[in-house]
Amino acid sequence: MIRENINDFFNDTGRFGPLLGIDLGERRVGLSISDRTQSIASNYSTLQKKKFSVFSLDLKLIIDKEIICGIVIGLPLNMDGSEGPKCQSVRDFAKNFSNIVDLPITFWDERLTTVAAERSLLSADLSRKKRRQVIDSVAAVLILQNLLDRLKNMDQRTPEN
Repeated sequence: MIRENINDFFNDTGRFGPLLGIDLGERRVGLSISDRTQSIASNYSTLQKKKFSVFSLDLKLIIDKEIICGIVIGLPLNMDGSEGPKCQSVRDFAKNFSNIVDLPITFWDERLTTVAAERSLLSADLSRKKRRQVIDSVAAVLILQNLLDRLKNMDQRTPEN
């Protein structure tokens, strides 16, 4: 179930259980995972892009293994906030994947996350080859952490029961 509204996603995921962050790169797909309290995003892995049927099975296995309760996918908006062909591709992936998993899926504006990931990796003095291998998973961490920070702020405004 795709949740465009972050409040709906927040209400559907609950407050405990790991979330999965996905950065759909051109050749690789970066994955990140949160802790059970949805506080901290960590690098999970980078998968090579494959045919949807094969990739979705790989992703489903990870989701089942890690007991994921929600998914956030980076949405590559243009710098002016408009959506281009890459956004449509991400939305198509989410729609198709939502037919495979019964989890809330939302999107997060990923503008400049790859740039931030690249800067972080450059400051760590990684070689170009190594940066290319991990940049999508670092971007996935940034996407998921930004969402977690937003959810935390929402949770603090929610009255405790």
